[in-house]
Amino acid sequence: MADPNIPPAPSIPGTEHVHSGKVRDLYRFTDGDYAGRLLMVASDRISAFDYVLETTIPDKGAILTRMSLWWFERLRDVVANHVVSTDVPAAVAGRAVVCEQLAMYPVECVARGYLSGSGLREYEVSGEVCGIALPDGLSDGSRLPEAIFTPTTKGEVGEHDEAMTYDAVAREVGPAAAEELRDLTLRVYTTAADMARERGILLADTKFEFGRRDDGRVVLADEVLTPDSSRFWATSEWEPGRPQPSFDKDIVRGWLMRESGWDRTSGDRPPALPDEVVERTRARYVEAFELLTGESW
Repeated sequence: MADPNIPPAPSIPGTEHVHSGKVRDLYRFTDGDYAGRLLMVASDRISAFDYVLETTIPDKGAILTRMSLWWFERLRDVVANHVVSTDVPAAVAGRAVVCEQLAMYPVECVARGYLSGSGLREYEVSGEVCGIALPDGLSDGSRLPEAIFTPTTKGEVGEHDEAMTYDAVAREVGPAAAEELRDLTLRVYTTAADMARERGILLADTKFEFGRRDDGRVVLADEVLTPDSSRFWATSEWEPGRPQPSFDKDIVRGWLMRESGWDRTSGDRPPALPDEVVERTRARYVEAFELLTGESW
């Protein structure tokens, strides 16, 4: 079901609107050089607790797009990606890419190198994450002995992604594809984590989406290694045993939980964000971009 708080996607000449998610709007080119290709546009929308908030974060879409492109370029020797061109309509310049149309796998491919978030909650109950047994004595922020593949379902807008075991993935996409998705996920994660660590950033966990070309080749798609899809921590601030400050929307979540007066169980939508929270959140996204890429925003 479409989220009623997502505004209607604007019309873009030469395209037809295909889908809108929490952050991105997807179009298909109907004519011109890119006919049949997709146009993926990153908006400034932000979501929290499975709600798309009414307040936007200025420049967020452009930051996500530029960061994804930076990573796609550096990972191209590890895995092919779906980007065709950055030559996009002027109305969405800087926050959109032309990309291939792929047969997308119905799995969020998550890699974890540290214990946090939903993985921590599952571990505290069962000692496992997605069916993978972990050592005793781990706490919030603990580094895992090795990176693990912890996939989830792809929930619709407003729905939770649900944890999956590797066997469930194999049943969903077939044993050969499951093995390839797991191996690619861990290879990309390990490569990116090493690069981020050199820049003073820990890549605690991240999610990837993969699709398949007509020739069967698996391709990295959607966004990659942004604060929306990844949990980044500053190496200098890492201290296992407590929640770690993240380069993401933790500022928004914290305000909603502790300061806004909003009751998550009420069924009411979250309130609008105050300007100060918007400014701090934008600054955190910019900081992540600049630290990782070495470029100025």
